[in-house]
Parts: sequence; structure tokens; C-alpha cells
Amino acid sequence: QVQLVESGGGLVQAGDSLRLSCAASGLAFSRATMAWFRQAPEKEREFVATIHWKGADTYYADSVKARFTISRDNAKNTIYLQMNSLKPEDTAVYYCAARYLRLSTTGDEYGYWGQGTQVTVSS
Repeated sequence: QVQLVESGGGLVQAGDSLRLSCAASGLAFSRATMAWFRQAPEKEREFVATIHWKGADTYYADSVKARFTISRDNAKNTIYLQMNSLKPEDTAVYYCAARYLRLSTTGDEYGYWGQGTQVTVSS
């Protein structure tokens, strides 16, 4: 049974930083492409960042590029999302997702999802 468990969310002020973690179990993590998505209230889920199973390739949404960094530690079956210079518009529930094969920015192509962690950025 695949489990993805996010942690690290919280309430911060604009300009602050947070690091989210996603611990995975029950899947071949070292061969899984991982991603972060987010969903703000009354908005559709949107792609944030993805990292290839080899770890060398990453891709970001334009809205977070240069502020967020996705990384992975295959020894710990964990991915991270370092979020710097946070803005109020980054407020959302952040979800970790997993799939095998290539990078994708499309949520429907990810078969495994975590429960999410809330990030709230006050102005």
C-alpha cells in the first residue's frame, strides 16, 4: 500500500521560508517521479514542481520558479520543497504526488497522492 505523508506546513509571514517534506512508503521510490501540487480555496489544483526519479531533472511552475526548490533523498524515501520569499498567493494546501516514468505537470497522470499540508502566508 502506497503512502505519501506531507509535513512542514504552517502559518508564516510574507517573505518567510518553509520547507515541506513528503515521506513515501510502499512504492519503488528510487524509480518514482515525484511532484508537488497545491490547491487554494475555491481554485483548481495547480502544478508546483516535479523531480525525475534520477533526481537530475526538475521542472517548476512559472509562479514559483527561482523561489521554490524541489529535491529528493532516495536513501530516506523523501522529497522536499524549499519555499523562499513566500507570498500570500502561495497560500494553499500542498500535496505530494508520485508516478513512474517521465516528468509530468498534469495531476491526472499521478496515481499516488498524499493528504496534503496547509501553508498559509499572511501579508
